[in-house]
Amino acid sequence: MNTIFKALFVSSSIGFSVNAFSLEPLQTLANSLFGPLPSEMPGSEQDTPERIALGKTLYFETALSANGNQSCNTCHNLLDGGSGTELSSVSVGSLGTLGTRNSLTTWNAGFQFVQFWDGRAKNLREQASGPITNPIEMGLSSEEEAIQRLKDKGYQAAFIAAFPDADNALTFEHLTESLAAFQRTLVTEDRFDLYLAGDATALSTQEKRGLERFISTGCNACHNGPLLGGELFMKMGLVKPYPNKIDKGRAHVTGSSADNFMFKVPTLRNVAQTAPYFHDGAVFNLDQAVRDTAWHQLGVKLSEEDVKDISAFFASLDNTKTITF
Repeated sequence: MNTIFKALFVSSSIGFSVNAFSLEPLQTLANSLFGPLPSEMPGSEQDTPERIALGKTLYFETALSANGNQSCNTCHNLLDGGSGTELSSVSVGSLGTLGTRNSLTTWNAGFQFVQFWDGRAKNLREQASGPITNPIEMGLSSEEEAIQRLKDKGYQAAFIAAFPDADNALTFEHLTESLAAFQRTLVTEDRFDLYLAGDATALSTQEKRGLERFISTGCNACHNGPLLGGELFMKMGLVKPYPNKIDKGRAHVTGSSADNFMFKVPTLRNVAQTAPYFHDGAVFNLDQAVRDTAWHQLGVKLSEEDVKDISAFFASLDNTKTITF
């Protein structure tokens, strides 16, 4: 535990509401490095119950796909304790075309600094506008087709209730804003936040060892903040090259070779439930993902005990909040 005390000595003052003197040293350090999730997402102050309810319905609306059978929830499942992802390396689009990347979770997405692995959307509303007309995702021919389909299904009243001041309520912009409003309610709840708030019993002894090893190994250099990630781009294969040399990540967006293999660092909240892992969905086993990340990003070969302990810590990030529809 010497690493913990050293880190405490050099860490800056921390801002959390619990009494620091009542916390274990590891709790205090964890608060300084991560901190609890906020209860509300940026932008949610503008969301109304009507707009959120409409967005939730639209999230499950299959009419927004070319084949009429897929919705946002198909690739980002929220039901029955769903992780906001799917159990496939890459998604299959409405027209049967395979995608190229693993689906990111919609839980906590609105807290992240950009959307998508390559950051091509700056917020939830912009993100929601992409898949509906993407030919390898939901596959509609145009924004106009999306709106016509919603008109045909009788959505006019729901849009008017959600946007009562608009001259024309049923628009593509309002569609995406409603989806964003619903997604801003997707804030996970877990035992780790209970631990940060002062409940030392919220984590087991093994989970605490895993947290300490996670920090002392240096994993928190990228997986930091309340999300334990989602706050920066990082090269995949920073120290030891990653096998996938086809997907160059953010470079496909910027056109700059400096962005080759740069991807958004994913959040680790609920990570034990979001397999498969990495941008290409190459690894289905959490222990293996822990090993591979330590090796490719830090050049560290973890012992099996360390792998098991870190994976155990990740279980404390399991989401206990559920969505029904």
